[in-house]
Parts: sequence; structure tokens; C-alpha cells
Amino acid sequence: MSANVPAAVHDEHADATEPQAPITMFGPDFPFAYDDFLAHPAGIGSLPATVHGTEVAVVGGGLSGIITAYELMKMGLRPVVYEADEIGGRLRTATFEGCEGELTAEMGAMRFPPSSTAFQHYLDLVGLETKPFPNPLAADTPSTVVDLKGESHYARTVEDLPEVYHEVMRAWNSTLEEGADFTAMQSAIRERDVPRIREIWSQLVEKLDNQTFYGFLCDSAAFRSFRHREIFGQVGFGTGGWDTDFPNSILEILRVVYTGADDDHRGIVGGSQQLPRMLWEREPAKIVHWPYGTSLDSLHERGHRPAVTRLARTAGNRITVTDADGDIRTFRAAVFTAQSWMLLSKIDCDESLLPIDHWTAVERTHYMESSKLFVPVDRPFWLDAAVDRDGRKTGRDTMSMTLTDRMTRGTYLLDNGPDQPAVICLSYTWCDDSLKWLPLDANERMEVMLKSLGEIYPDVDIRSHIIGNPATVSWENEPYFMGAFKANLPGHYRYQRRLFTHFMQDRLPSDKRGLYLAGDDVSWTAGWAEGAVQTALNAVWGVMDQFGGGTDATNPGPGDVYESIAPVELPED
Repeated sequence: MSANVPAAVHDEHADATEPQAPITMFGPDFPFAYDDFLAHPAGIGSLPATVHGTEVAVVGGGLSGIITAYELMKMGLRPVVYEADEIGGRLRTATFEGCEGELTAEMGAMRFPPSSTAFQHYLDLVGLETKPFPNPLAADTPSTVVDLKGESHYARTVEDLPEVYHEVMRAWNSTLEEGADFTAMQSAIRERDVPRIREIWSQLVEKLDNQTFYGFLCDSAAFRSFRHREIFGQVGFGTGGWDTDFPNSILEILRVVYTGADDDHRGIVGGSQQLPRMLWEREPAKIVHWPYGTSLDSLHERGHRPAVTRLARTAGNRITVTDADGDIRTFRAAVFTAQSWMLLSKIDCDESLLPIDHWTAVERTHYMESSKLFVPVDRPFWLDAAVDRDGRKTGRDTMSMTLTDRMTRGTYLLDNGPDQPAVICLSYTWCDDSLKWLPLDANERMEVMLKSLGEIYPDVDIRSHIIGNPATVSWENEPYFMGAFKANLPGHYRYQRRLFTHFMQDRLPSDKRGLYLAGDDVSWTAGWAEGAVQTALNAVWGVMDQFGGGTDATNPGPGDVYESIAPVELPED
């Protein structure tokens, strides 16, 4: 799932003819090349034959859980996957009630940056295709409307916007450069220059851990104007505005803009939930211990196990799991990939599962609310040529991708080809904007959103094109999620470090080992599928290490090189 992050504009002084290495999610907190690790012909590790067939619990059937289970299965272990709902987690692709055909709506993750190269490894593995996602002012987006304080601006490129928006764009670029060494960090990430990344980032972590995003803007001379800060907050650049994120740590924002996580987004053809489902059914060509043709599906003869209701430590430092069917199983190792708040409310947990400092980090985890509302329509009518009241063509599209300060905030137009049924994401909102319509059902929400859009497009009858019931989600109201994704507040860096580094268990007391935390909220880049993949691979390394296995000398894993790239450690006193 992606946040509405303002993308920095590329360096206008760079030599356009000089080839550059691509930006990837390589750091800045833990600069390990997960993409190279996955692509290496030696594989990501092996286990002694004496442990082959051993069961390992994997709690959570989202992307992180399924990748964890898939890689452990390939090594010869027997993952036992527990999932409260359906495979996919926040890779959730819905269909429309009362609507024929194969129209889908991405209720969770819907757009993915090319910099997510470890995530791309798995897309390629199962053969899924992607296509450009219609973000505002993106190259493949036909047109964009920016509507602020009742005034609308139509644009096909950023050059079409009024000068004040260019002033805001330049202010953001200047703020990033002066306050966060943006160009230097991006160059280091492109070159995978670990010492330089660590040099820049260690200084920024110490300087900015206590700073909010809004405070970072206010400290910049380029953003001394409240009007500029307000415009930036309402409509921003990249995929939208940022005012709902202003209270969050600026470090969260820098991680995204440094790594290009909000640039050149792609959508998955047919829906993102296909990925975990296809991995569930995939029969790896290279697999240890298990016969050829084995899959996670075949190892779970009756499907995945149901929700976990209790986690406990038992004799021999084992992890005992009780599920909703009353089944009790004990494991030498377990990987917990569900959102960490589940450990506080939905699952009865022994306090001995984690050290007290890790429990504090779980309790302090801050989740953002997020809601979406989709409707199916008969065709991509928004591409029709708009006409004025005298019937003359205006040279504009009838409707555009829309950013506004009204209730809808972001509206996305998702077509499947000329004259084919299509989908509109009428509204995509965050935090307080999401909470504003939490009590409303799907139809009530639709009425609110149609009214808001009607004020922007008074001559467009959106309702006449709707061919099925609306589909909606509020992630803060989902019982097994309780929020869209983690977003650290100022002062939370130490907590995040504890959660991310939990896979390095030789640093833990001996009676606190064997349970591994993974999932995007444990990662440094929560809300991005890449973080779910990276922490899954960390957990796989941890289990492998616990069971006496190891990586090939030519392809060291994240734990093997940990000491040289460990995240900055801030003092506790």
C-alpha cells in the first residue's frame, strides 16, 4: 500500500545524456541488496538435512507471510500458515456486488514503484504484468484537475499549473536539498555506496528524529509562506497532498523520497492479490527435501490454518500456537507477520514472548487510517471531449484525475480500454479525512463523494454511468488490521530499530528467541510492499540461522553482513 508522498523533482542540472544507475529501495537505514541476494544463483541459504521437514509457524497470510513460508519451504522446512481471513492481507483485490464482468478494485496496495526491486523479483517469478498507474500529472495520465478553495486548474503536465504551484515545487526541492542532502543521498543510493549512505543518514537521524514533517517545512526558509505550506499540504506533488501526514516523523518522508518510492508507479494487471495467491500455489523448480510439485497449498491439505488466538512459550523455549479451531501446536520457531497491534488485542500472548523493550515498541507503533471508495462504470467516459454550454469543444477531457481539498481528496480513473467497463476510485483518503466518513456505509459514502465531485464537474453526470454497487474499505475498522500501515511519530526511531533488528536473535536473552517479527510495519518503509518482502527475508535468515543453516559464501545474507550495515543506534540515556 502506498502513501500520498510528494515526489521530489529530479535535478534540473543533471546531464540528461549521462546514464545513471536506477534508484532502488537500498537503505537508507539498512543498505542491504535484497534484490541481488534473491537473484544470486547460489540461492539464499540452506539447512542441514537433520532439520528437513521441521514445522515452522507463520502467522499471517499477507505478502510477508507467504514469502516467508515460500522460502522456508524451498529450504526443506514445513511452514504452517495461520491466516484469520484470506490469503493476501492488504494486497486485497475486490470485485463489485451486482456487477457482471471481471472489474476489480484494489482495496489496499494498488501502485508500486520500480524501485521496489525485491518485490519485482516475485512479480517476475510468477509472471505477473504491470501497467502505468494514473497518478496526477504522470506521463500516462491523460489529464489532471487540481481543485483548491473552490478554484480548479486543468493540466496535462505540471507546466500547465499556475506559477504558485511551481513556487511550491521549488520550495520542496530546496527544502530537501538544504535540510536533507537529497542529491548526495540519491547519488549514494544509485551507486550503492554504503559508507556514504551511512555517513549522511547517521547525521540526519540524530538531527531529525524528534522533528515532525511540518516542523521540517517550517524550519526551511523556502517554506516561510503559510500559503505555500497550505498548498503543499492540500495537493502536494507526486501522488497528492500531505497535510494528514504533517504530524509524522520527517524521517519517514525522507525514506520515501530518497528511494523514489513515489515515482513512476505501476499497477498489477488483474490485481495485486494474485501475487500471494500465486506464490501459495506455486511449485518451485528448485526445492530441497520435498518432492517436485510441492507447493504451500499442497502442504496444507485442508487450506491454511485459521486465526491464532493464543501465543505462548513452553518448555524448551518452544512457541505454542492455539488457533480459532482449538488446535494447539508447538514449534521450535515461529514468524509473526501480521500487524503488530494484533499481539496487544486479538491474540492472547505471554509477556515472555518478547523482551519488555520490544513490547514497548509494539505498543508505541502508530498506524495511519485510510479509506477508499470505488464504483464500476460502463466505460471510460472521462476521455470524452468536454463541451461548453454552447456545445463547443473545450479541448479538455470530460473528467480528470482529481486532487482537491474537498471530501474526496484523491479521485483516480481506471480504464480497461476504449468502450470497456471501467472503475473510478471516487475517493482515497488518509487519517482525519478517513475518519470523517467512517460511520457511513458504502452508499452513503458514494452520495457524499458524488456531491463533492459534482461541485468540481457540474456538467458531468457520473451517476448515470455507474453499473454496480460501490465497494469501500476503512482499514482502521478492519478487525485484523486496525489501521492501514505504520507511520512513525517523532521520537519513534529507537522503537522502529528494535522491531526491525529483532531477526538478529543472538542479541536477545536465550529465553526470548525463536519468535521472529516480520511484515511491512516492522520494516523501515511501512506501507510499501518492498518492506514486507525485506523483513520476510530477514526472518527467513533468522530461522535458517537458528536451525544451524547458512548462506553460500558468495551470497551473504542480511544477518551475515549485519555488523557492517546495522541501523544507526541512538543513545537511550
